[in-house]
Amino acid sequence: MARIPAVAPQDAGLLVKGAYRYAERRFGSVPEPFAVLAHHRGLFMASALHESVVERASKVLPPNIREIAVYRTAWVVGCSWCIDFGTMLQKHEDLDIDRLEHIADYATSPLYSDDERAAIAYADAMTATPMTVTDDQVDDLRERFGIDGLLELTYQISLENQRSRMNAALGLTDQGFSSDSCRVPWAADSASESGAGTGAN
Repeated sequence: MARIPAVAPQDAGLLVKGAYRYAERRFGSVPEPFAVLAHHRGLFMASALHESVVERASKVLPPNIREIAVYRTAWVVGCSWCIDFGTMLQKHEDLDIDRLEHIADYATSPLYSDDERAAIAYADAMTATPMTVTDDQVDDLRERFGIDGLLELTYQISLENQRSRMNAALGLTDQGFSSDSCRVPWAADSASESGAGTGAN
C-alpha cells in the first residue's frame, strides 16, 4: 500500500484534474505515482512536462532497446509498479513480453539480441552502487547506437532509476497496467482521505 495516499479528483485543482483526464484516456487509468505526486503541484507539473518532452525527444534508439533497458533498470531496483507499467509499454510497441520472464538470463538467452544484451548490461552497470560502467562499454554502445543513441540510452536509464527509486520508497506497487485491469489509486482511501489537505490546487 502506498505510504502517501493518492490525491482523488474531487480534492484536486483544475490543472491536476485535466492531467488526470489525459492520463486516463491514454493509459486506461491514472498512474498512481502521478496521483501521489499531485500533492506537490510544482513537482507534479514539472514531472508531467519533463516526461512529455523526454518521450518526444527519445526517437533515436529502437523501441526494443529503450524499453528493455528501462525495464531491466526497474527490475534491478525492484519497483513492481515500473515493471508493470513497462510491460504495458512494451505491449503497446508490439514487443514480445513473454521473454521478460527470462530477463534474469538475458546474457545467455536466445530471446535477446546482442544489442539488447549490451543495453541491459549498461543498465545494470549504471544502476549498481557504485556504478561499474567502463570505457570499453561506453565505446561499444557508441559504436552500436551512435552518440545520440548512447546519450538517449544513458538518459533513459538514469530517469528510470529516479522513477523506480522514488516509487519504491513511497511504497507504490503493481497497479495492473500489464493485465488491463488497473485499479483506481484512490478507490480504497477516498472516503477516509477526502477533505485532507493535499496542496494540489
